[in-house]
Formats: sequence, structure tokens, C-alpha cells
Amino acid sequence: MKLPFLSAIVAACALSASAAFSLDLELSPYKRLPSLSGKLKSVGSDTMLHEMELWADGFKTIYPGVQIEIDGKGSNTAPPALLSGEAQLGPMSRQMTVDEIDAFEAKFGYKPTAVLVAVDALAIYVHKDNPITCFAIEEVERIFSADPKNGDGKSIHTWGELGLTGEWARKPITMYSRNSLSGTHKLFKQQALGGADFKTTVHMEPGSEAVVSAVSADAAAIGYSGIGYKTSGVRAVPVAQSQGKKCYDTSFESAYTRKYPLARGLYVYLMKDPKAPMDTLSGEFVKYILSKDGQTQAKRGGYYPITRNIREHELTRLGLLVSAE
Repeated sequence: MKLPFLSAIVAACALSASAAFSLDLELSPYKRLPSLSGKLKSVGSDTMLHEMELWADGFKTIYPGVQIEIDGKGSNTAPPALLSGEAQLGPMSRQMTVDEIDAFEAKFGYKPTAVLVAVDALAIYVHKDNPITCFAIEEVERIFSADPKNGDGKSIHTWGELGLTGEWARKPITMYSRNSLSGTHKLFKQQALGGADFKTTVHMEPGSEAVVSAVSADAAAIGYSGIGYKTSGVRAVPVAQSQGKKCYDTSFESAYTRKYPLARGLYVYLMKDPKAPMDTLSGEFVKYILSKDGQTQAKRGGYYPITRNIREHELTRLGLLVSAE
């Protein structure tokens, strides 16, 4: 089962060229059961680690008898954990690949279920004092890629090559990236580098927070991470789809309309047999995440909440809508 982020957003907001940007974010609060207990384990995305912790803490406040264990080393760890039965929840900052889906289906006879739980802008971060105003995707590729296809194949090595002057002109660019366990790494490689390998001089960091921390400590640095990890020490630079096109920031509107080129959905993958109801504990946790209570936590974590239409779409697919209202 593949739920493209763009399709979900289009379903949520059909905007005419002259229409003002408007999304229905009035979600229903979570309706608790008289009692609930049991154990859940979540294995997957580092980008979503803090978010999963917020959701788990909120859910356990409602149901003290529930235990939720969370492991967030990277999206690439989610599919194997679901496949082995180690986890019931697999948060991912990217969609599963065809090979990952096929392996799951070969074992269980059905595809894994992806639930869109929040929207993110994969931000390009620089140090707060860096005056750069915009990146074109081609420029990002030429900074990070070992084999750039744009700019006649010429890499960008200094900030002066991006138009900065004065003391910035000769500063060499220091690059920071997530490591290969990360869904953010995989998505950035696909969308920004066209699938090419990273330069060997790129510093690979184990977590999103580590990337942002490194950039905030290095005036000449550049890195990428989810918008939920933005701090006062860095700036998220607007990005253009191509050279000469308009730059868009990482705002809620730009992410939802996909004007920001690196907008993405955040997902929780589940083991849901389409011929059987979802188990009560997993189902209630999903309903909590998609409720007003859960999406308030999504905003608290720095991400963008889902709309009412997306919520109803997801709960209907899971057979949870009637009991959720």
C-alpha cells in the first residue's frame, strides 16, 4: 500500500489559482476508552523520535497501564523491525521502497499500512550568521554530490561560488549529512542529488539533532534536517525548484502546497491485515495521534499538523473512523 504525500495533500486542499490558502485543521479530540493496557514497540525514524516520545507520553497519561518502547535510530530500521515482529509501529520519514514492501508482503501475504501522521519541510540549514538568501536545488546538488549533473558537472566548494562576498567569498563549505540508516538521508539523496553519492568529505551524523548542532557551531557549514529540529543557532534557507525560479521558505503554507521543493510526509507504518480489524491497542494509539490531542503534540514538536480531510481519509482506510468520532 503506497500513499503518496502529494495525493493526500491534493485530497485535503483543492486550491484554485485565486483562492486564499485555507486548510481545515479543526480536529476532534481523542475519545478515551474506559480502560486500556498492553505493550507497543516503535522502531524507526530519528527525525520522528521526539514526536513519537511526545505521542507516547500523552497516550500513557491517558492509559497508565500501557507501555510504549521507542527506538529511533533511523527509518531504515523500521522495515526489518516490522518484518521480524520486533515492533508493531514503524515511524518513517520516507515511504518504504518497493523492495521493502515486497519483502513484507512475501512474509505476511499483505502490504504494510502507512499512516500519514504529520507534514515536514526537509530544511537546508546554515549558520545563523550566514547571509545566503536562497538555494536552487541544482546548487544543493553541486555542494553535496560526488558526481554533480548540473553546472557542467562542476562542484561548488566555497560560499563565494554561491554569490557571497567579502569575508565569506573564500570560506570553504563544510557539509553535514544524516547517516545511511536515515530516511532523511535517503530522501535527500533522491530529491536533491538525483540519486548520486555524497562527496567523501561530507560529515555523516547519527541524528538530526547532531546535524543541526554541528551547523550551529560552524559558521561555514551547511546541513539538512527536519524543520522540527530548527534552533536559534541556524537558519532554514528558502529553496527554489530550479535556477531562476522563485524561492520558497519552509512555512506551513509552502510545505502543504508543495511549493517548497523538499516538503514531505511523515508516516507510521503498521501491520494491518486488510481482512481483519486492527488490534485495539494499535488502533487507539493511531486514533490518538490523528486526534486534536495528538496533532497538538505534532505542532509542539515543530512539525505541521494534518487536516481534517487527511485524518478522515486515514481512519476510514483503517476501519477506525466510526469509533473515532
